[in-house]
Amino acid sequence: MIDIAKKTVKLSGGASVNYERAVVSPGIDFKYDALPGITESDTGMIPHAWKAGEQTWLLQNQLKVMPDGGTFLLVSPPDPFRCPPGPYERASMVAWYLKQNKPKSKIIILDQKDKFSKQALFMDGWAAEYGEMIEWRGKGAGGTISAIDVKNKTVETELGEEKGDRAGKIAVQSGLANAAGWCPVNPLTFKSAQAKDIYVIGDAAVASEMPKSGFSANSQGKIVAAGIVRELAGKEPIPAKLANTCYSLIAPDYGISVAAVYEPNEKNVAAVKDSGGLSPKTADRSVRKQEAVYAEAWYQAITKDMFS
Repeated sequence: MIDIAKKTVKLSGGASVNYERAVVSPGIDFKYDALPGITESDTGMIPHAWKAGEQTWLLQNQLKVMPDGGTFLLVSPPDPFRCPPGPYERASMVAWYLKQNKPKSKIIILDQKDKFSKQALFMDGWAAEYGEMIEWRGKGAGGTISAIDVKNKTVETELGEEKGDRAGKIAVQSGLANAAGWCPVNPLTFKSAQAKDIYVIGDAAVASEMPKSGFSANSQGKIVAAGIVRELAGKEPIPAKLANTCYSLIAPDYGISVAAVYEPNEKNVAAVKDSGGLSPKTADRSVRKQEAVYAEAWYQAITKDMFS
């Protein structure tokens, strides 16, 4: 818990630490009351599996007992949400497992949006790797969910019922989040708009056009660290560019990516025109295979950068 008035942070063991400047990356939390029919306790039956640990084990076990020819329902949230390609990467991983073990099965993605990150690349990859196994239904085409029936494992959409065979609290408590549940910041410095001497980075921050990704948070953290050093030395922060790169694996040897550069200004964090880009849509399979290698190298590099 952060006491922004006393400028202290209470640790889980009960001790408190004073601070002059605090950088927080509180991540995100789940809105279990967003849809009628489901509560937090129901995640033991229809796991969201977006948090590693028990939830991912539940998902794995349900996939194992799912019959060949069954239906896997995946509900993608509206914008903004953590890791824009995440639901579609999940669908790809599940499809790869089903192709090897239960090839008669089907995946239906129910999406409250009318488009998603790297959509054309994902859909081309799905068609190439999995045929008609994955079906995406967007806004207005059966993707909008109005209720969930946990007992019967069904979801109610604007076009009727679908049945499946499975299916940062600290920021809110500390007063860093706004009414919408996100943390507004000064886009030039990432200083909290809600509290003095606190910086918010990562998924929880309102960073305009920057996606909520690990690479974004890493980039923001470096800018904030340099800014704090200059501020403590009595110097003005230096305007800096931010970046994001996101690799997605449609199969172990089939990768796609998106990259962009961002420039903070007084109002928001905007994408620099003509910077970055998507994997070429017409690339042959050798390019997709190479991007899968790049994805693994990217993961190793950013992990070393953060933790070594």
